[in-house]
Amino acid sequence: MKKASMILSHLTDQPQFKSLKQHACYKKYLSLLGAKWQKAIAFVYIRNETLFVAVTHPGFKMELNYNKDILKSVLTQLSDIDKSCKMLRAQKVVVFHSKYRSVIQHSSQNATVPFYNELASPDFCIESLDEDIKAKFEAIKAQIRGQHS
Repeated sequence: MKKASMILSHLTDQPQFKSLKQHACYKKYLSLLGAKWQKAIAFVYIRNETLFVAVTHPGFKMELNYNKDILKSVLTQLSDIDKSCKMLRAQKVVVFHSKYRSVIQHSSQNATVPFYNELASPDFCIESLDEDIKAKFEAIKAQIRGQHS
C-alpha cells in the first residue's frame, strides 16, 4: 500500500505537474525569510531568470528594494542546498505592489449586521405653537415607544 506522500512526490516528478514542484519551492523560499517579510510578501515567481516579489503594501516595496541582495542570496542558497529546488535561479530581483493580499493574512468577517438597542426615551415635551411640528414630534415619540417594546 502506497502512502500519500509517495504518491504526491511521484506526481510532482511528472513534467505536466512541474508547477506544483515550483510552488513547493516558493513556499520553502518564503519560509526561509523573516516573519516580517513573510507577512509583507503576497507571492513570488521566477520568469526569465528574474525573481518577481509581490508585496501587500507599498511601504514594504521600499524596504525590500533596499534588501534585494539578501533576497537573491537566500534564493541562491536554497537552490544550492535543496536539489529539488535547483531550478530556482535568478539574476535580477523585481519588487512590485500587488492588489492581491497575502495567503497568510487572517481576516474575520461578521456574517450579521450589528443590532443596536434604542437609547432614546420618549419622555420629552414639546413647547411649540405650530401644529405640524407637534405632529411630527408625536410621530417620533410613537416610533421610539415601538422600539422599546
